[in-house]
Amino acid sequence: MILDDFSVRDRVAIVTGAGQGIGRATAIGLAEAGADVVVAARTASDLDEVVGRIEATGRRGLAVTTDVMETPQLERLVAETLRTFGRLDILVNNAGGSAPQAAMTTTEHTLHRALHFNAIAPFVLTQLAAQAMVDTAGSGAVVNISSRAADMVLTSFVAHGVGKAALSHLTKNVAAELAPYVRVNAIGTGAVDTRALATVMEDERMRRQLVERTPMGRPGSPEDIARAVLFLVSPASSWITGTVLNVDGGSTVPAIEIPAPPLAARSRPEGSP
Repeated sequence: MILDDFSVRDRVAIVTGAGQGIGRATAIGLAEAGADVVVAARTASDLDEVVGRIEATGRRGLAVTTDVMETPQLERLVAETLRTFGRLDILVNNAGGSAPQAAMTTTEHTLHRALHFNAIAPFVLTQLAAQAMVDTAGSGAVVNISSRAADMVLTSFVAHGVGKAALSHLTKNVAAELAPYVRVNAIGTGAVDTRALATVMEDERMRRQLVERTPMGRPGSPEDIARAVLFLVSPASSWITGTVLNVDGGSTVPAIEIPAPPLAARSRPEGSP
C-alpha cells in the first residue's frame, strides 16, 4: 500500500536542535512513524523530556548533549549513535538560526558565526553521517532545515539570510555528489510558531501582519515541518534529492518586517571639508 512508503520503521535517525520547537516535533514524529531517534541539543533537560515522548511511542530514544559548533562533539554524536543502535539512516540538521540585526551593526564575527552555525556545522555533520549511513545501512537521507529567508529579502536578517542561503545551496551541491546512496534535501520554512517567534506572536500588530501576509492565514506549527521531514526521509520521496521544499503557508513576501535604521552620514567636525 502507498501508505507503507511513508513509514520509517526500524530506521535510526539523528535530529539536532531537538530539545524544542521544530526539532522536538520532528524527533517525536519520526518515532511515531517507526524510527529510533537520537536527539541532540545543548540543554540536557530538554532532551530528557523528548526521549520520554519518543519512548512512549514504543521506539527507542537516546539523548546526546551536543554543541553543533564543536566538530569533536559532532563526531561523538555519530559515534554514540552507532555504538547504541549499530546503524544510521536519517539525519535532520535542524539546529541553526540567527537573531535579527541591522546590516550596519552586524559584525564580522556575527556573520562568521551565522555561517558556521547554519551551514558549516550541518555540512560537517552531513559528511560524518553520510559515511556512517553507507557503511552501516547502505543508504540514507539527510534533511536540512533552511528558511525562506534564504531566498527572500528581509531587512535586519542579513546574517540569518546569508547562513540559510548557504545551507540551501550546499544542499544542492552535496546532493549531486552523494547520490544515489544518500539523498539530501532541505525545507525552506516560513514563519513557524516556536520560541524564536514568541516576540512576534505576543505583539498584536506584528501577529496580525504575519497572518495577513500568509495566504494560509496562520503561522506554521512545528508539526507542519515535521510532516514534511517525514516525507523527505521516507521511501515516499525516493526519487527526490537536491530539492528545497518550501513549507511556508504559501508566502510570496516576508511574513514579518523588522525595519532597519536608514543609513545616514556621520557628523563631521565644524569647518571640515
